[in-house]
Amino acid sequence: MTDTSRANRDLVLITGASGFVGSAVARIAQEKGYAVRLLVRATSPRKNLEALDAEIVTGDMRDAASMRKALDGVRYLFHVAADYRLWAPDPHEIERANLEGAEATMRAALDAGVERIVYTSSVATLKVTSSGDSADETSPLTPEQAIGVYKRSKVLSERAVERMIERDGLPAVIVNPSTPIGPRDVKPTPTGRIIVEAATGKIPAFVDTGLNLAHVDDVANGHFLALERGRIGERYILGGENLPLQQMLADIAGMVGRRPPTIALPRWPLYPLAMGAEAVARFTKREPFVTVDALKMSKNKMYFTSAKAERELGYRARPYQEGLKDALAWFREAGYLNGK
Repeated sequence: MTDTSRANRDLVLITGASGFVGSAVARIAQEKGYAVRLLVRATSPRKNLEALDAEIVTGDMRDAASMRKALDGVRYLFHVAADYRLWAPDPHEIERANLEGAEATMRAALDAGVERIVYTSSVATLKVTSSGDSADETSPLTPEQAIGVYKRSKVLSERAVERMIERDGLPAVIVNPSTPIGPRDVKPTPTGRIIVEAATGKIPAFVDTGLNLAHVDDVANGHFLALERGRIGERYILGGENLPLQQMLADIAGMVGRRPPTIALPRWPLYPLAMGAEAVARFTKREPFVTVDALKMSKNKMYFTSAKAERELGYRARPYQEGLKDALAWFREAGYLNGK
């Protein structure tokens, strides 16, 4: 029997499939021949689902009845859903969505007898430094060390999943994506917003920080490598290349025919601007482009190594420039760049 014919018998559930990473995971599941079921909220945008041949179940992962229905007959679960915002009018909303969602989904999967789970965490749960050294899976944060509600929520969620693995025998492998970029960033994510703003000439300066960029399709493929080869209870960073923010902005400028920003800003004058932007956002309910937490996080270079995933899973990431090119092409086609 071929791998594809075996897969055709296997039903996978993907939460968060309307989102950036979740939709990429769903596409690969379809390509591999799995029967695909997607759990989406009633209010979730459906643009990323249009080309998928999948069963769509509308519900909330924090609702037990929704999860029972969604998990019926499921062999494998990819829990990708997350509230990926660095700011919200009610910060506790982010923590509730990520922590309660993870706990409820994992409990439901245990009750349903799901054979294997890939839980999507984040490199936000790992310690980074200002030195430029690459962090790995051996440096987990505590909730008290996490900067901002998003990071704290992901740390709490990952620790909750780890407890269930140890205490309840939850058959889960944890993956920690770095910063995914590429097509179908509908919302867009915080990094997608940077790409759009830079491409339209709205970022004239930068702060000295660094990040790890990975093509979203490589991150999604890493989820299946974790399903097939990952060790239960282990975490695997799914990243790409480390680079300074200045380099990212320069690459975007070169791809769209603009002059790259050359002004390096100190952080301290930006804090009043960030506080003002957050004050305005509380009235407009629109996420500010710069936040106090983002400035605090930028003090450290967010560099990571995927060596463990490469060694144990066979994970590989393409050059980050390909992710930028694919992101810009999609944003342009979707009208985010206003024809520029």
